[in-house]
Amino acid sequence: MSGIGIVLTAHVKDPVKWEKGFRSHSDLLKRGPMTTLIHYTITKNSDVVMYSETDSVDEYMKFLQSPAIVQAMKEDGVERETLKVYALDKEFKAS
Repeated sequence: MSGIGIVLTAHVKDPVKWEKGFRSHSDLLKRGPMTTLIHYTITKNSDVVMYSETDSVDEYMKFLQSPAIVQAMKEDGVERETLKVYALDKEFKAS
């Protein structure tokens, strides 16, 4: 990993609406502390799972709480009470 890996999960009301909205926020996301592409999937249960990297977990968390991100999530149908963020702070290399 070049930075600190972050896994974010959340439930969305409508996966198609969410993905369209998410993809429309590129200008907003460019201002964030992510240092890699954002990788994501949408499960059959309408859960979104994302992976990205950052140099600062604190900055990442501040960005997630910013009014612009909170509003974007609301518009896209993210159920914020289901939002979970995991900082991957351990590594293992299988030999």
